[in-house]
Amino acid sequence: MYRKILITTDGSAVSQHTACAGVKFAHQMGAEVLALFVAPEYQYPVYVEIIPPSYPSEDDYIAQMRRTGEDYMGKIMRSCQQAGLNHSCMTAFSDATALKIVDVAEQEACDLIFMGSHGRSGWGQILLGSVTNKVLSHTTKPVLVHRLINEPAAS
Repeated sequence: MYRKILITTDGSAVSQHTACAGVKFAHQMGAEVLALFVAPEYQYPVYVEIIPPSYPSEDDYIAQMRRTGEDYMGKIMRSCQQAGLNHSCMTAFSDATALKIVDVAEQEACDLIFMGSHGRSGWGQILLGSVTNKVLSHTTKPVLVHRLINEPAAS
């Protein structure tokens, strides 16, 4: 049914748990996995005339975010490898995370977006589930929202 599944992560314990569920789902479908971490774009300090020496350069920032993304997606990649799934990972940069997820799903010809909901209600859901809600409202692709009732312990 699904040939290529986009699994998103932000590195949190909740998203790691969701990603593991996504890999299990992909294994059941016999689908390829594309793991995605969306990092914020580099921001130049606007409050000073000269960039302080301790402030990272744009190249340093990009390299650090790519390493961070690889760390976040490492568990997903290992799970895919153990399950025998074709897999790849990508770190993208955008301040509009949801729109970047939708764009990557389109560009990479993914059949499904697999992402989490924090399983909270009220204000917590509005704040923490906003990326998922925006993805749902901006894509025409199917989105499988993995909802946690209880949050996993931080790893």
